[in-house]
Amino acid sequence: MTVIQKKEYRPLTEATSITYLQKLGYFTNQVCESVEIGDGNLNLVFKVRPVDQEQGLIIKQALPYAKVVGESWPLTLKRATIESNATKIYNELIPNLVPKIFAHDEEQAVTVMEDLSHLQILRKGLIEKKSFPFFAEHIGEFLANSLFFTSDFGTTPAKKKELELTFNNPELCDITEDLVYTDPFFNSETNSFEEELLEDVQALWNDEVLQLEAAKLKLDFLSKKEALLHGDLHTGSIFASATETKVIDPEFAFVGPIGFDLGQIQANLLFQIFSRTDQKEEILDQLVTIEKVFNETFIRLWEEHSVRPFNQVELIKEKLEGYWIDAIGVIGCECIRRSIGLAHVEDIDSLELDRKIAIKKEILAFGANCIKNRFTIGNIKNLISDWSNKS
Repeated sequence: MTVIQKKEYRPLTEATSITYLQKLGYFTNQVCESVEIGDGNLNLVFKVRPVDQEQGLIIKQALPYAKVVGESWPLTLKRATIESNATKIYNELIPNLVPKIFAHDEEQAVTVMEDLSHLQILRKGLIEKKSFPFFAEHIGEFLANSLFFTSDFGTTPAKKKELELTFNNPELCDITEDLVYTDPFFNSETNSFEEELLEDVQALWNDEVLQLEAAKLKLDFLSKKEALLHGDLHTGSIFASATETKVIDPEFAFVGPIGFDLGQIQANLLFQIFSRTDQKEEILDQLVTIEKVFNETFIRLWEEHSVRPFNQVELIKEKLEGYWIDAIGVIGCECIRRSIGLAHVEDIDSLELDRKIAIKKEILAFGANCIKNRFTIGNIKNLISDWSNKS
């Protein structure tokens, strides 16, 4: 790992990103170009490469505020170190499913990493109706390995407590708490939705059962310390091709409920189910495959690598059932917040207005059902069957 001198924090530009890398010893005496490629809400991302090469390096720098809002929303720079540390752990556990990290600069909140520009952001590819035949299997493996080996079943009590300390991430957790579990369920100024949805939204705000169950899910998010989570695992946090899958952007990482990561990725795949007029079967198969691969891999890891005598069959089944019940609730919250909260998804918002409104109404009802009936639904296979019968 490269050792970097401490300096006053300064946001990089396309020009200074080149000199930054060259001072680290990369691309010295080469003519390079830099392009700002970040389209996220929180960071600067540059691709720097020699002009005679296709591949280069990626420089990601955290800004001291939310890029999507501006300087009125300050944020800690520590999230860059959180992301770097999480990616290093993932490189130890599932190196084929995450980018390589080459350098990290805590003072400048900069991480230098592998260039994945030969791949495509999964959300974009899905919207373009491309096929990703290995994605579901890869993500099931990523989730099982990253969650098992950072849970009480795959690590020692001392290391688990170290994880909780290292990934103490209060500011970004606070964003998730507000935007996923709180703001969409009342008339918050952060919410953003079309006027045509007002009646449906007010029905959610007035649904006392929904309010109670959403509050329970938020309490789970606050109190369950089950494993190291990615914390923001949606289809915009994954690069993919027909053969490769790479998980990126774990700056929201923290030790929390396993069902959160499971539910986040499933919800963001479900948006494709709602928005597509064809090829839905492939996405449905991916949802089931993720659940199947996760369960089978988690059980195998538990049987082969458990650090304690916790591998009773009954206990394994009970815990897995609990993870997926939690995930169904998270799916519901994610569906609602991506429809009426601050941060929407292109899968739905890129649609023609009348169709978008109709689909959002369906998604809101679907999300509320997931939250209120998660214990009855129980797992992804039942969720899909229930949804298919009603649609």
